[in-house]
Amino acid sequence: FFGIPFLWNNILGIGGMTLTALTAGTICLALNCGAYMSEIIRAGIQSVDKGQMEAARSLGLSYATAMRRVVLPQAIRTMIPSIINQFIITLKDTSILSVIGFPELVNTTKNVVAITFKSFQAWGIAAVMYLVVITLLLGTLMMKARLWSKARIFVAPLACARSTESVSRSKRWSVT
Repeated sequence: FFGIPFLWNNILGIGGMTLTALTAGTICLALNCGAYMSEIIRAGIQSVDKGQMEAARSLGLSYATAMRRVVLPQAIRTMIPSIINQFIITLKDTSILSVIGFPELVNTTKNVVAITFKSFQAWGIAAVMYLVVITLLLGTLMMKARLWSKARIFVAPLACARSTESVSRSKRWSVT
């Protein structure tokens, strides 16, 4: 919040940069979530057996087609729980933004408790709000995950069957 504009303005000598609390918080959460998501995606792709890629390539699929039709549908099934968990963690990490002065739910609840001295009611309302938001997010993502995994169950075998037919047809025609 203070470091990047200081570096930009004073050390690099470019000048004129200011960040609002919302912009700094969004950049911070995006970088943090992006790092975790890239690791989830990497681990998901590596969780698929190498033989899947080798089999797809031996059937004549290009690298991109093999990734899209064979490896990624299997990898995404293993990535979905971690991705949903990361979304929920990022939602809860927004409470860190109160450190740089961005008013979010936990900070606002602290202010309400300080003014009204009704801590049980205020924290109860905040807990219910977090529960509702996380439940809605989790329900929506789980529904999408179920629909996505059902839609992709037959994509890889169909892609392999189509490529096998085209390879066998091309071999038949090239032999004669």
